[in-house]
Amino acid sequence: MVMGLSWRLLLEAGVGVVAVATAATATRASVVGGGGKASTDCLAVFDAGANDPAKKPRNVKCTDGDPACDTDGVINGVCEIPVAVCANSTAFSSCTLSGVESLTVDHALDNGDKNFDPELQALQTRIDNGIQPPTDETDLCTVATHFHVSIKGPVGKNKCQSNSKTIKVKTISKPLAGKVSTDTDTIKLTCVPSPDSGCDPQTLFTGTFDRIQHQILNQSCALSGCHDSQTKSGDLLLEIGAAYGALIDIVPSNTAAATAGWKRVTILNATTGDAESSFIYHKVTGDLPDASYGVSMPRGKPKIHSSLREVIRLWIESGAPDTGWVPGTF
Repeated sequence: MVMGLSWRLLLEAGVGVVAVATAATATRASVVGGGGKASTDCLAVFDAGANDPAKKPRNVKCTDGDPACDTDGVINGVCEIPVAVCANSTAFSSCTLSGVESLTVDHALDNGDKNFDPELQALQTRIDNGIQPPTDETDLCTVATHFHVSIKGPVGKNKCQSNSKTIKVKTISKPLAGKVSTDTDTIKLTCVPSPDSGCDPQTLFTGTFDRIQHQILNQSCALSGCHDSQTKSGDLLLEIGAAYGALIDIVPSNTAAATAGWKRVTILNATTGDAESSFIYHKVTGDLPDASYGVSMPRGKPKIHSSLREVIRLWIESGAPDTGWVPGTF
């Protein structure tokens, strides 16, 4: 387990990944330079379970549910991968330290950046609070941020693919002999579907709406600039815990859709709904009567897979239950 303490780094001869230990624990992790010139690659390093490629690991490739890399240890379509950042590393003898002036994580600001990621924001916060640049202290590390990488799928006839997330950190040194150096580091985190029923919806989700929440809303809707807690576009929050109540039999804020008598999700009774008068269904299919109804979703991105649009339709037509499985959605 990575701790928010200074580390004493034990170099393994001839490789770019080193073992890490502290006086308090014998737990081991991997330190990865992350790229850049050898003379500056020590300004910031990643502390993560790098295992890919095998000959000189610099990235993390994890199979969903593998406890060696996925800390939740469950086949659920998501790999939970811990990553920390260390400043002024002494791991690489070819690197001359001059102290760190600043460390900046890409896509960590919730300022409308379409690639904003709250986990990257969390990493930046841990850098600001744990490392507190500028600093000359060596081998100073944050606590780990647990990054969640979802597999792609299941779609179609329950097909899944690997998916990745990349962390990029730019570090600027303190001046050394009047010169400032820059170290830009990246690490790629990849989640691979489990071969043990790892693409079966009933293994990955607890029911139809749980599938819609995790596979559609979380990945395509509850994002920065759209339906997250910061933006609430259309006065609609689609994050976990809020989405169901915000959708069921609620009149949309869009005037045209409301005038047409549509609901966000139209329910007729406990077992029946109407997709044709459900605004969310028309949004994801792109079948909107005219421009007054707004644009299709997800905004500026390809339509969600046809099989997932069908999951939404079947769910609505079956009364949009909050638990349990609707036939045809698994």
